[in-house]
Amino acid sequence: MIDDLDLGFDEAERGEKGRHRRGFRNRKGGSGGGRGKTFLALLMALLLLGGIGGGAFYGFDRIQNYFVTPDYDGSGSGEITVEIKNGALLADMADALVAAGVVKSQKAFIEAADANSRSKNIQPGTYKLRKQMSGANAVTAMLDLKNKIVNGLTIPEGRTSFNIYKLLSDKTKIPVKDFQAAAKDPEALGVPDWWFKRADGKKSVKSVEGFLFPDTYEIPPKSTAESVLKLMVNRFLSVTGEMKFADRVQEERGGVSPYEALIVASLAQAEAGNKDDLGKVARVAYNRVYGEFNCNCLEMDVTVNYYLESIGKPTKSSKQMTAAELDDSKNPYNRKLRGMIPTPINNPGKQALEGAMDPPSGKWLYFVAIDKQGHSAFAETYEEQRRNENKAREAGII
Repeated sequence: MIDDLDLGFDEAERGEKGRHRRGFRNRKGGSGGGRGKTFLALLMALLLLGGIGGGAFYGFDRIQNYFVTPDYDGSGSGEITVEIKNGALLADMADALVAAGVVKSQKAFIEAADANSRSKNIQPGTYKLRKQMSGANAVTAMLDLKNKIVNGLTIPEGRTSFNIYKLLSDKTKIPVKDFQAAAKDPEALGVPDWWFKRADGKKSVKSVEGFLFPDTYEIPPKSTAESVLKLMVNRFLSVTGEMKFADRVQEERGGVSPYEALIVASLAQAEAGNKDDLGKVARVAYNRVYGEFNCNCLEMDVTVNYYLESIGKPTKSSKQMTAAELDDSKNPYNRKLRGMIPTPINNPGKQALEGAMDPPSGKWLYFVAIDKQGHSAFAETYEEQRRNENKAREAGII
């Protein structure tokens, strides 16, 4: 042991150093130069012991790594892909890079990122990198867009799950049936059970519809149907969580559950011809189902179209729909059924969610598009609705 070696200290000096090792301090609060001298003495001891064996060099390497950031030199070699997940912090990125053998230590990457003002621009996604890169070279490589594997896909607002599966399949070459199979268990995709609770007494129908948030997604290589749908569900949960959607609905919508409000958001997304009207259409849906409307039913043709799409039939305009299609008793989305429909009818965007969460006040029960920009006129009575319809005809809208 080092304490048993004579390294040139006299007894008094040895005793003084021993007191510092045991935690003693001089009266002035100093340490007698303890840390620097202790490290120097230890370094000298290890160098003197160099001829004894490799163990001493191992000990020195351990000490050196404590004071010097472990890092590779140069730009590395070979090629490897590394995925940086959504929401990853610098430490998370560093962990992924260390695990892949790209950088030598987490500290090497974080220090290099801190030294590069552009590092905040590193985005989630999949990168082509090299093994054994220096931290600085890894940061530079991840800021170079040519090293990012771009496999983006934009899911538009208001698309049904059936349509989304087709878009995803075309992009990823994963069969539609795989997406359909994965979607059968929304909870396995990350939708919490409480999201399906209803306050209107109707039976809960668990569907992934409404939870596949419309956005632009980076599809990682070797994705599965399940992993892609999980990505979209997670985005939905993140957005609605940031909005405090569930909390505000329960506090402000008078007994309506978050799931029912999500259904209303999908209705607004389908019916509003202009984003300015999303909140007003949501208010109409609330008024019809939970207010004093003659049948407490929705009477919206978009619910009929959703049912037609769900059974593999083409959707139709209101004029094309037959009486049998409009009032099919087998259709659980029948527009004349009392109360709210079983599930959302599409996947609404953030503005539609905001409209359902916080709709404007009003007693409207009717609306009709009146211009080519898609704006609607809203009415409280059927007589007023008829006048608005005449305006729409004069403008050539209906």
